[in-house]
Amino acid sequence: MSYTYNPIYTHFKGDDMTRCEIVERAVVEAILKSKMVDDKRAWSKTFELKHSSSVTQFGRVLAQKRGLSPELSAIICALHDIYVFTTGRVTDHAHKGAPIARKILEKTKKFTEAEIKLITSAIYNHSDKHIVGKNPYVELVKDADVFDCGLYDGVHDAYIYEKSQDTCKKYFSRIKAVRKELGLPKDSQWDRLDYVERGKEFYKK
Repeated sequence: MSYTYNPIYTHFKGDDMTRCEIVERAVVEAILKSKMVDDKRAWSKTFELKHSSSVTQFGRVLAQKRGLSPELSAIICALHDIYVFTTGRVTDHAHKGAPIARKILEKTKKFTEAEIKLITSAIYNHSDKHIVGKNPYVELVKDADVFDCGLYDGVHDAYIYEKSQDTCKKYFSRIKAVRKELGLPKDSQWDRLDYVERGKEFYKK
């Protein structure tokens, strides 16, 4: 007896997808199709795939907690690093990513101009984590982004190495706030502004 599988959920296959699924698939395809090899990329494609997916999911969760649109939040989060995904470079990636995101959204023909402006504005401003603004979607993607990064081993020390103490304080404050919002246990490393995992010796190599 033959069996025909008719899924309720598309699993990102075919053309009968929601607009959020269309955007998420476009982001994954952009990473996979990028011809720049890992040795020349700022990040690896593996990290880009993991980060884009997990930030998107955290965006959905935070949106529900904050009474925002899970759909728009997920789309913003999926596209937030689109410049990195398409070029392999990180310099000024938030500002440079906004117009790329606009092109992707316009190509779908499924978004209003007001929605495109909201999404691209959040992408444009998402790297300014030291600034606490009034737009809840901008703040959401900042929080989802830094929270996700904070779950990786060694990121605390990488931030200490790469950023000023004042900037680290702002980043760590966001991580602690999101952890509290989600009911997670206290993680004392985010109270420290010195190396806690690999130490200074690692970063002197």
